[in-house]
Amino acid sequence: MVRPLALALVLVALPALAKPPRLTLFITVDALGTDLLLRSRPKFKSGLRQLLDGGAFYPYARVQYAKARTAPGHATLITGANPWRHGIVDNRVVDRATGVPSSVFRDDTHPVLEVPLNVATEGDTSPLPLMAETLGDRLRISTRSRGKVVALSGKGRAAIALAGRLGQAYWFDETVGKFVTGTWYTKEFPSWLKGFNARGLADGYFSQQWTPLLPKADYLGEDERTYEVDAANMGRAFPHPLNGGASAPGPRSYTALAISPFSHDLLVQAAKAALEGEALGKDDVTDLLAVSFSGTDRVFHAYGPHSWEMQDTLYRLDRALGELLTAAERAAGGKANLVIVLSADHGGAAAPEHWASEGLPAQRLNPKELAQGLNQELKARFPQVEVTATVEELDVYLGGKGLTESKVDGATVRRAVADWLSRQPGITLAVARDDLYTAPDVGGLLAPLRRGYYAGRSGDVLYMPRPYLVVSSEPAGTNHSTPYSYDAQVPVVFAGKGVKPGTRMNEISTTDVAPTLGALMELGAPASAEGSPRPEVFANSR
Repeated sequence: MVRPLALALVLVALPALAKPPRLTLFITVDALGTDLLLRSRPKFKSGLRQLLDGGAFYPYARVQYAKARTAPGHATLITGANPWRHGIVDNRVVDRATGVPSSVFRDDTHPVLEVPLNVATEGDTSPLPLMAETLGDRLRISTRSRGKVVALSGKGRAAIALAGRLGQAYWFDETVGKFVTGTWYTKEFPSWLKGFNARGLADGYFSQQWTPLLPKADYLGEDERTYEVDAANMGRAFPHPLNGGASAPGPRSYTALAISPFSHDLLVQAAKAALEGEALGKDDVTDLLAVSFSGTDRVFHAYGPHSWEMQDTLYRLDRALGELLTAAERAAGGKANLVIVLSADHGGAAAPEHWASEGLPAQRLNPKELAQGLNQELKARFPQVEVTATVEELDVYLGGKGLTESKVDGATVRRAVADWLSRQPGITLAVARDDLYTAPDVGGLLAPLRRGYYAGRSGDVLYMPRPYLVVSSEPAGTNHSTPYSYDAQVPVVFAGKGVKPGTRMNEISTTDVAPTLGALMELGAPASAEGSPRPEVFANSR
């Protein structure tokens, strides 16, 4: 009788062991590079410290494609695929007929709810361009739509990517000062979001100032530097007013709020409203809440990763995450019912002037000036036909009647452009799309260009700047868009139910995040995933 009884006990225990979490919390921190996180870590006291000390921490995850940008970064984290599969190649893509860039998630048939008509379709509005299944899509299908998927962010392109086609996406709109969504997802705001927006929390920041959280002695470097941006009339030195230079709350003050760490607090309040309003984590069917903190990226672009502002933003993010984790644990009925992942879409370069002051060969590479020189070259090389070029980050899009009416061989033009680009100062290589998969990859830089290429959306010619060249048309601030470590190396942390804590020094890919999280949720990997579950994450692994 002993052996049958033991077998019965094992069989009874199996469902409990395989029981998925009630709630999965998917956190992304826009522009949180590994170097930025590690040098800020000693002063963390709340949410970030809790995750880094108590989770499975990978400091050295890597974005494997060339253009380390927000939209493809979020799409890769949630699909487990690179842009060559999911199709989201950058924040913007260029219309070859007009040469005008437009938002990658733009969908004129699904406008944004409750924003002025002249901007309702201009930005990111729907997941229609996303060509791969997300983790949330897989959850919805696997649970027959019982599992809920909600994504929140300060940016539409982050929330839409995380929500996928079958979830719900909400993002902060700076024209109206509230969280919105597109008609792809719903024709009317849910009652909890109506109630949250009615509180007018964004207006409450109008009269506030952003001052350092910690004593000034705790901040490294100088407060004000000439290569920082005076964004939204906030100034380059503390304290920063949040009124945007306006006399009353409105788009200018909402933009100032978005370029501050107080946007973290607003986002956490929205996430808490979603937890309660959608009753997330309240039953045994797993729900997914994705929260993307965009304020870090806005501060990064204006002030740089070594600024006082970025340091303060991370310290305030630490506090905001503490509040979010507490709310998620409460919603799930305790830590035993909660799984968490935290990562970033990309890192970011220092302002080139900062690097240059330290003795590195850094400078700005202005894409507008590059396009001007290229268009002059095209006129000289092909004087009898119209051929035009538009440069968007690392992509060159070609247009003009010479190409659309087949008056000149397209491959000849593309190769001529690649040849000219490869001879420009600061450019390591350039390749026509015709040769992308056949050219020898001597330095290993063609591989990330290939993983980031999606036919019809990527450029006709791709190029790669050398390290420490920051692609930017602005005279101040900084950017991110390359596969070099400062742009492409990001942290990943798994925590909660079923996770074995510890720091893992092996490098992983950001494509491993969705498959690993899917395994913790007792799901399969998303359909197009290229990554794999990391076996060392699981508490019951050997």
